[in-house]
Amino acid sequence: MRDAARGWHLLTAGVAAGAVLLQLLLVVTGSAVLAETDPPSLAARVGRFLCYFTIQSNVLVAVSTAFLAREASYDEPRWRVVRAAAVVGITITGLVHFVLLRPLLDLDGLDRLADTLLHVVVPMLAVVGWLAFGPRPRIGRRELGLALLWPIGWLGLVLVVRAASGWVPYPFLDPDGDGGWAGVAAACVGITLLFMLACAAAYVVDRRLAPAPRVSGRGTPAARG
Repeated sequence: MRDAARGWHLLTAGVAAGAVLLQLLLVVTGSAVLAETDPPSLAARVGRFLCYFTIQSNVLVAVSTAFLAREASYDEPRWRVVRAAAVVGITITGLVHFVLLRPLLDLDGLDRLADTLLHVVVPMLAVVGWLAFGPRPRIGRRELGLALLWPIGWLGLVLVVRAASGWVPYPFLDPDGDGGWAGVAAACVGITLLFMLACAAAYVVDRRLAPAPRVSGRGTPAARG
């Protein structure tokens, strides 16, 4: 079971890292992201690339599962926060893409491949791997509270970038859209609530499912936080 867990985490880390690098390559070579038709300078494109919640959540998945690929029962306080943020963040990435962003996209070739990997394949691998292999228990109130600082900080960064450049990574955060600033405020509240609900679900699942992986001869899984 431990070898299966390490193999799954290695696959997840590899796919997540590969998807991020592929999308970065497409951005660097001038490929469109979402509905952009007039790409800015290379520095601006890379900066915008890093502002996407999708990219950040995939990076967190790649980092957290890379540790698990070496040791399936890995545990460390700071890593727990990264793991909690990765699991919750990539879940939201998949859900938001399916509900809000997929109808806006018209991609083909490598652009479509990168989009599918980032928004569909990696979320599925990450969530299935967490449910099947854990490690559990790892997600406590402290970890989730610290993990929540990430999306709040991300929203703040997006608003600062919007004020400075007029650009936003997602249409539902654009005050020039039909909803204006009221629509942006509603989207921010909705994203925060969605993240909190996902955190609560992760907390419950982490405690309801059996500890994993089971440790024999090397101690017991970490105590619940």
